[in-house]
Amino acid sequence: MIKNISNLGDAALYCDFGNDVDQKTNFKVIKYFENIKKQNIEGITNLTPSYNKLIISFDLNVVNFTELKKKIEDIKISENNIKQNQKIIKIPICCDDEFALDIERLSTKLNLTKKEILEKYFNKEYFCYMTGFIAGMPFLGDIDKKIRLGRLETPRVKVPKGAVGITEQFANIYTFESPGGWNILGSTPTKIFDQANEKQPTLICPGDKVLFYEINKKEYFKINGNK
Repeated sequence: MIKNISNLGDAALYCDFGNDVDQKTNFKVIKYFENIKKQNIEGITNLTPSYNKLIISFDLNVVNFTELKKKIEDIKISENNIKQNQKIIKIPICCDDEFALDIERLSTKLNLTKKEILEKYFNKEYFCYMTGFIAGMPFLGDIDKKIRLGRLETPRVKVPKGAVGITEQFANIYTFESPGGWNILGSTPTKIFDQANEKQPTLICPGDKVLFYEINKKEYFKINGNK
């Protein structure tokens, strides 16, 4: 299922699963990621999955590229059992004007009303392809084609924690205040990344499914105050 394994610098291995960005390809990445973690292969220091790639960092004092490549090539994963038990996570979003920072831009660029944009956004089940950029930030697909839009021409210096953004085929949730150029259409009071939870700090993991539902401002602050 891995199309190619190559060097990435002196102490990393690059597993290429192809160029497609879809659930089938991403499930393969996730399966290898989970399998390698379980095997606890000596010398591996970090695993970084993405849409269609898996980067494996290793300690050169313990294992070299050729040895590790052979171990990865020897892993057998059935194509017939590629899907895993997925969690379905429900996330509330408030799309009040205070939080929907780019709804007017989206409306103008897409030639759709705010109501139409939100209906298309909420009427989808999303799939977590990967987490990254900032800790625990989920990259979720696939957005309705009618509301896909590129990034902001000028990124914001600060995007608030909890902001929910979209760009191209993906949605995401800012787990911390951060610079960013995604189109913000709301905010969630749900804590997506919990530093205090050492065992499982990330609420949404690669392979999970996410359902968003809309809440009003009063509900938002009620949940936010109870965290």
